[in-house]
Amino acid sequence: MTMSTVTHDTFVIVRTYDSPVANVFRAWADPKRKARWFAGSVDKLGNGYELDFQVGGREVNRGGPPGGPVYTYAAQFRDIVIDQRIVSTSEMFADHTRISVTVATVEFHESGGTTQLVLTEQGVYLDGHETAAQREDGTRSLLDSLAAAFAEDEL
Repeated sequence: MTMSTVTHDTFVIVRTYDSPVANVFRAWADPKRKARWFAGSVDKLGNGYELDFQVGGREVNRGGPPGGPVYTYAAQFRDIVIDQRIVSTSEMFADHTRISVTVATVEFHESGGTTQLVLTEQGVYLDGHETAAQREDGTRSLLDSLAAAFAEDEL
């Protein structure tokens, strides 16, 4: 019998973006804008990336290195307050193996024309397939992509 393991962890990332809250929030809410920084390009819309931004709506992102595995991020929006917060639950799969389940809260705070973003993720990491450190590194990379998209005036 294979022993299963469960690891619980939480991380918080705080970033400041040189853009008003409405613009930063829209980068999370608009499918074309989010695909640019979250999925790699607008070309991913309908081709591995989907976003239905409403309470009860889903977000799915699929991809991975040539030869696999295919990673699938599947989330559902649980709470949305325009320009203030987004709460979602998600599952991450490597091929058909569930590797984590998380609750994420993204908060948007106005700070003199800039936006302070606070992302808190509470995760359950399953059977050693993923760690909180790996997830945090990946999330930091995504937030770097968001900053780069703003810097390049893509959003």
